[in-house]
Amino acid sequence: MKPTRRVTIAGGSITPFIGKFHPDFIWKKHPDFGQRENPTLEQLLHRVALGACSDVDIDPAIIDRGYVTNFVGELFSNQGHLGAMTAGAHEGFLHTPFTRLEGACASGGLGIAAAIDAIQAGADLVLVVGAEVQTTRNAKVGADYLARAAHYAKERSIDEFTFPAMFARRTRAYCEKHDVTPAQLAPIVVKAYANANRNPNAHMHAVTMSQEQAANASDANPCFLTNEELNPWLRISDCSQVSDGACGVILASDEGLDKLGSGANRAVQLTSCSVACGPLGAVPDYTRMDVTSAAASRCYGESGWDATDIQIAEVHDCFSITEALICEALGFCDEGEGMQIAADGVTSLEGSLPVNSGGGLMAFGHPVGATGVKQVFEIFRQMNRLCGDYQVANSPTRGLCANMGGDDRTSVVTLMEKS
Repeated sequence: MKPTRRVTIAGGSITPFIGKFHPDFIWKKHPDFGQRENPTLEQLLHRVALGACSDVDIDPAIIDRGYVTNFVGELFSNQGHLGAMTAGAHEGFLHTPFTRLEGACASGGLGIAAAIDAIQAGADLVLVVGAEVQTTRNAKVGADYLARAAHYAKERSIDEFTFPAMFARRTRAYCEKHDVTPAQLAPIVVKAYANANRNPNAHMHAVTMSQEQAANASDANPCFLTNEELNPWLRISDCSQVSDGACGVILASDEGLDKLGSGANRAVQLTSCSVACGPLGAVPDYTRMDVTSAAASRCYGESGWDATDIQIAEVHDCFSITEALICEALGFCDEGEGMQIAADGVTSLEGSLPVNSGGGLMAFGHPVGATGVKQVFEIFRQMNRLCGDYQVANSPTRGLCANMGGDDRTSVVTLMEKS
């Protein structure tokens, strides 16, 4: 949809994304174990809701509507009904309509799309907060919970780690079609970690990754799938992180910008936003992201842009192969070239089209419900030169976010522009 009433991102707030290997993540061998705990889902939601309001200096009471994006709070945190939970962050939110939205890993993008709709319908200030806590269960239990983003009855049995196996399947198909090897995905992984090392909010901020480490299976970087046919096609380094974290943004109409206490000059316009879906368990071609391609085509058609207009992008790199496939689906390169543009430096911080400047899902982290919200906030921050050590070398004024749910079964593509 191309908004007929102008919509902008006015500001926002983000927590660090934490989990295993993050120095602030509390586990049994952490020196603070037993003395403090990791933030709860409620604490994360409240922190970014209030932080976003503070960032633009508004009273929470003037928010017209709120959306909360989360995938599996009922499982990892034993908590649903998250709209009402977020309303408890401040007395000013009393009676504000908050609605929870879920679309697997695309939940955050759906929140942005819903907020745009709300502003078209007359709202002036809309708060979108996304959060997920995923570290409360062990890896195998967590993998079972996350498998709900697939067609559980049809696809759960592919491997005890369902989603890694599904994308190992894509890697195998892609490598066989284009005569490449999984080792050629290493530049995508290395870029992600290098960017995260410069990003203080990143899950893997303190973890380095070399080309040799990413390209080769080892005891420290094993192929871990039990499905013998798919095992060779995916290493741990090819995977996104199991993270806890949250992000919130304020969307505003032009009338809403007039109500801000500060920051109106930073506003970044949402030029177009498209949601597309495909049926679960029915991917037609493992070497193409057809749903993301459809969403992008709509955005380009509505805006009059094409892929050459994009100067910075946040794409859904839940696995290394996904970044390659999405870059192709978005038209950033031809089919079969998604690995090469990373190897050539095109998508680096210094390249002509920086992709996932803060580390992406593989190294910034992937608290599922927060990811799509984080993507638009990262583009906003890059366009306002707020990213410090990982600020991109170019000065982008046009950007794109591609937030995907499941095995490319729900996709939200958003175009952003700063004048």
